[in-house]
Amino acid sequence: MMPSNPLRNLPSIHEVLDSPSLRAVLGRISRSAVVSTVRTVLDEVRREMQTAAADRTLPSARDLAERIAQRVAQGPLPELRPVINATGFVLGGELGPPPLAEEAITAVAAVAGDYASLALNLATGRPCRRSAAVEELLGELCGAEAALVLNSDAAATLLVLAALAAGRKVIVSRAHVIDRGHGWRLPDLLSASGAISAEVGTASSADLNDYALAIGESTAAILVVNPGNAAAGRAAQSATLEELVVLGRRHQLPVVHDLAGGALVDFRPFGLAGQPLVGQSIKAGAGLVLVSGDTLLGGPACGIVLGRKALVERLERHPLAPVLAADRLTLAALAATLRLYRDPQKACLNIPLLRLLGTAVENLQNRAERLAPQAAAAPAIAEAEAMADVASFGWGSSPAQELPTWCVALRPAKMTVDRLADALRSGTPAVVGRKKDDRLLLDLRSVLPRQDTQLWAALQALEKSEASTEGANPL
Repeated sequence: MMPSNPLRNLPSIHEVLDSPSLRAVLGRISRSAVVSTVRTVLDEVRREMQTAAADRTLPSARDLAERIAQRVAQGPLPELRPVINATGFVLGGELGPPPLAEEAITAVAAVAGDYASLALNLATGRPCRRSAAVEELLGELCGAEAALVLNSDAAATLLVLAALAAGRKVIVSRAHVIDRGHGWRLPDLLSASGAISAEVGTASSADLNDYALAIGESTAAILVVNPGNAAAGRAAQSATLEELVVLGRRHQLPVVHDLAGGALVDFRPFGLAGQPLVGQSIKAGAGLVLVSGDTLLGGPACGIVLGRKALVERLERHPLAPVLAADRLTLAALAATLRLYRDPQKACLNIPLLRLLGTAVENLQNRAERLAPQAAAAPAIAEAEAMADVASFGWGSSPAQELPTWCVALRPAKMTVDRLADALRSGTPAVVGRKKDDRLLLDLRSVLPRQDTQLWAALQALEKSEASTEGANPL
């Protein structure tokens, strides 16, 4: 005879809502909000019961109602919260851009609380371009004639395609028609802009002759896209940017180089080869260069267009330009970040992205060996070990490069590894690690040194959260 499934006896939403404690709540708070909380808690119970010991009993409708009433009274945690990124991925994907430099945070605060000279030249009293605050800095650092800042790197690509090539053809290598993830797909942007894609070459490369044969009367531009961590073999088999610039000039066609990232310092000392330098694309003669403000610069998330003044002014006249423009907070943070790059050594010390990448392995080892015994002392942790590992540095569609790192590997005392990950992620501070070999790794490659004490506090807080979970009711 098959054992009965205890989850079949879980109270229904209607039964829970009909309890006295929740009927009182429904008089003060909207029914939809309460029902949403009921569903969330019931889902939590199902997950708990599926991983719990066999002798664990289901909570009654009354117990559930009291838990839900308490949850509603406390209110939900804010959806957007600070997170300690212990995944090892310095570019955190769902965790957003890397932290801003203190100078950038100060600059944002300075303009956030008051009106700001967003489009006003205070010296002359006349209107000015919104990007004027950063254009001179970008020209100084990259050698570009003009610059325009948009609200994202996808916005920059969309505006360039719409302004230069709507209704006309853009020549692009098939190897460059990519999906960068998080909703950024070049085919979609080409379609939305009204430009017509003229793909050349193969899925791995396109030579100069492929581009030359595709040029016709309806051609508007040549687009070169850096996929991310490009493989050296692919680069060797394709036409170079310099060759395409010569071809473009011969046919009076602008060459647009979408760097996706774009760095202002050499990443090779960090052990990361092949990261594109913005100044090299400008020097090679690209008409426009597209750069992400956060991916390799370590500034705010935005899209930067650099290049010839006539082309940038053409973009500014397009109706989409004001729609896609960056706001004052982004411009303030970007300007402060760029000022740090005037001194590359200062940039590597003050910009968190560069500081994380530049942290010596010995430093990470010392921190891990100091944190491991502290973590092991937490009641919720059975074992904590400092261990060497590799972290990934990846962006775009190409394979990630690996960086040496050190982690604190955690084995929980009572709960499962999944439950430990859930508890740390939903705690305060929120901590996101990565699972490996039945342990949860806290990878210090992506953790700032000032966050080490917060990691310890988060592990200590697990005891309280587990005690409240075990003691109040049978959840």
